[in-house]
Amino acid sequence: MEFIRIDGLDKPLAKIIMGTMLLSEDDPDNYFALLDAYVAAGGTTFDTAHIYGRGKSERGLGHWLKRRGDREKFTIITKGAHYDPKDYSSRVTPRHIASDLRESLERLQLDYVDLYFLHRDDPEVPVEPIVDALNGHLEEGRIRAFGASNWATERIIRANEYAARNGLRGFVCTSVQFSLAKQNEPMWKGALSANDEDVEWMRRNRFPLLAWSSLAGGFFSGRYAPDRTDNKDMVRVYYSGSNWEKYRRAEELARRKGFTTAEIALAYVIRQPFPSCALVGPLKVEELESGLRALDVRLMPEEIEWLELKTPNLRQGDGNGP
Repeated sequence: MEFIRIDGLDKPLAKIIMGTMLLSEDDPDNYFALLDAYVAAGGTTFDTAHIYGRGKSERGLGHWLKRRGDREKFTIITKGAHYDPKDYSSRVTPRHIASDLRESLERLQLDYVDLYFLHRDDPEVPVEPIVDALNGHLEEGRIRAFGASNWATERIIRANEYAARNGLRGFVCTSVQFSLAKQNEPMWKGALSANDEDVEWMRRNRFPLLAWSSLAGGFFSGRYAPDRTDNKDMVRVYYSGSNWEKYRRAEELARRKGFTTAEIALAYVIRQPFPSCALVGPLKVEELESGLRALDVRLMPEEIEWLELKTPNLRQGDGNGP
């Protein structure tokens, strides 16, 4: 396993983070087997959220942590203040943050989480009371650091400028959709995808990214093709000429290097010129093992540029070996 460091945390984050959105306490045998396999491979970092499975994801992770009895070995991430799924009303308020965090800790059976994300943003809400509220939870020991999930870069900058002016701590990382395939439009309301300007800002400031949907919803899995249009959401979000050319190039590079197309696409995410991690959500141990093999892929800068369609050709000899 490889790791990155996050300000405010005494434990590093694994470059491949185990996501639990699709796991449930209703299937503990499979859930626990996946988490155990991840740990056996050197994994330490788990991601969940207040809204996942109406609490089943957090409760399942909490049961697993209690069974193991070695919680301090792991970095636990959860998220709150997601909009209300019934009417899409905003919940980015100090009151909702406190309520969600309290309930998440109860479900996880923990006194604190290492990293807490605001799951969505509401640009109409001033950043100042949000930063104040999160610093209150830091002082009370319920969280060790906090990040912004699906927040625009401009909002993160504004929040962190306020924190710096007032001797407070700010957001230490971001979590947006980022993959080799670029989204045509968001998959879900309020979900953000990193654009070229965001990536340049992260590179310039060495600002850590925890990328969700790092395999573009399975776009690089081989399950999809330009003439397979039954999955309307995938067609709407990821089908484009440039993305299919990126798929073709990732497939070619995979053949040269001896990996799968998906492993090349995942390596693209974790080999960025700034601290980056990929959230993965396997349902089977075999899928987890494939994700972890992306750590063995080495991508040269010219290979990354070629995958991004910035250059027309990959020089003869490039792409050979890991």
